[in-house]
Amino acid sequence: MQDGSNSMKLVNPDNAPPDLTDEALGSIADIAARQRRANGLLMKAVNFVGGQVEDTLAILPEGAKDQIDNAAKDALRKSYALAEKSREGRLSNVATTDRMHKVMALISGAIGGLGGLPTAIAEIPVATTMIFRAVQGVAEQYGEDPTTEETRLQCLSVFGAGGPGEDDDGVDTAFIGARIGLTGAAVNSLISRVAPKFATVLSQKLASQAVPVLGAVAGAGTNYAFTDYYVEMAHVHFALRKLSRTYGEKQVLDAFHTALVVGNIPVKRA
Repeated sequence: MQDGSNSMKLVNPDNAPPDLTDEALGSIADIAARQRRANGLLMKAVNFVGGQVEDTLAILPEGAKDQIDNAAKDALRKSYALAEKSREGRLSNVATTDRMHKVMALISGAIGGLGGLPTAIAEIPVATTMIFRAVQGVAEQYGEDPTTEETRLQCLSVFGAGGPGEDDDGVDTAFIGARIGLTGAAVNSLISRVAPKFATVLSQKLASQAVPVLGAVAGAGTNYAFTDYYVEMAHVHFALRKLSRTYGEKQVLDAFHTALVVGNIPVKRA
């Protein structure tokens, strides 16, 4: 495993990275296709369910949007602080795969939806931490140390990958090679940038969970789907970072954006 502090090698201009091989180009094309699949049939079904009950959010008090925005920020802060601790002890022995994270998120969503909107809002930090932990697991698969603060900041940036169904779905490539400052101010700045996108996802989730009991079914489905979505976006994010360590960020991202355009996939440039 690579040390997180050295997760992105700086390219020496006197020692330019090698040209992309056919194998690397093939990998980049696969990464672009993975981004497209993330917003697949399951996500469209969740969008449909959320759309049927979105009027429930419209009749909430005027401050509901602010409440959701604040919930997104608080959940991301708590997840950033707690996700690493959750990797220690018994939980780390139970949920060690993408599939297990999705199953645990499904159970959490079902419980959160039993009481309608109040319990759904209360469940947000739990669901967010499960997703964050799953994203950490993906980072580890690509040779990054999930225990370092730098890697956790990269995991946090994945939550800015947009929301299923949006026109600009996809990883924000501005973070692929970013050297994010390891300070409290940097964390808060990143959360402020990521939270609005995540709040959009939460609004959809809460709409589907607004009806008590029925919300349990919707909550289970949305949690599973959203975990699946962010896990896929994490694979895209960290696979690009891994290739960038060998071939350089610019060369990799140029090829990635070209693959997105060729595949008619929304492009979110750095």
